[in-house]
Amino acid sequence: MTSPSPAARRAPGSIAIYLVLAAGAVITLAPFLLSVLTSLKSPRQFANTSPLSPPAPPTAENYLALLGRDFVTPLAVTTQVVVVLVVGQLFFSILAAYAFARLRFPGRDALFWVYLATLMVPQIVTVIPLYTIFASTGLRNTFWSLVLPFVLGSPYAVFLLREYFRGIPADILDAARIDGAGNWRIIWSIVVPLSRPIIATLTIITVVTHWNSFLWPFIVTTGPTWQTLTVATDALRGQYNANWTLVMTATTIAMAPLLVIFTIFQRRIVNSIQLTGFK
Repeated sequence: MTSPSPAARRAPGSIAIYLVLAAGAVITLAPFLLSVLTSLKSPRQFANTSPLSPPAPPTAENYLALLGRDFVTPLAVTTQVVVVLVVGQLFFSILAAYAFARLRFPGRDALFWVYLATLMVPQIVTVIPLYTIFASTGLRNTFWSLVLPFVLGSPYAVFLLREYFRGIPADILDAARIDGAGNWRIIWSIVVPLSRPIIATLTIITVVTHWNSFLWPFIVTTGPTWQTLTVATDALRGQYNANWTLVMTATTIAMAPLLVIFTIFQRRIVNSIQLTGFK
């Protein structure tokens, strides 16, 4: 009797791994699938069928009702906020990271570690002081109240960029200085082009973080004028308590742009997870 081949001995373990991965995929994707299926049902279908049953027939009445009335403004507000925050955070974080990585000035390292230590402060601790500032300056419930607390960069982004910038060979930057390039030109002509992978990673992280942000927009805005998608979805849940098809449609619309981003940039997102441990 011949002994089983190595491939045959590994087969049970591989099957078990695939089963675990398949179960994880089902658990992860089930809420998204349930949201899409429910959004394509009428309230009567949803009430009379199983939540997991496919819509028969599918209907777009929930999307037409929502986009024709409540959700266009939050979608536009969220898009504007995310665009401003991505541009602002990348711009200021690149400048700060370059200063911490390549410029020499007294107290540079101490200042960097003090700045980085703010990562240890939970966001909830800063909510009340920030709210007090914006309320006293009359900026509460404005576009600026949504972007100003975050547009000047973040310690996390500065840390990642600084570590990446420190890996750029000093000879390249010294050669540029010998040719007469100043810091501004070195940043935008040499450092930034060489740092495209980490900048793309930070862009994805910033988009996902602020597209899904809920706590601060919920606290600082009132009424429909400056509601973001997350706040509008929560308000919709209270406004149409019994109409879950409409609420699930709002949820589907809110997550659709992120799914498109993931589909287009999935390889870059996987690389970003490897680079940063981002979840």
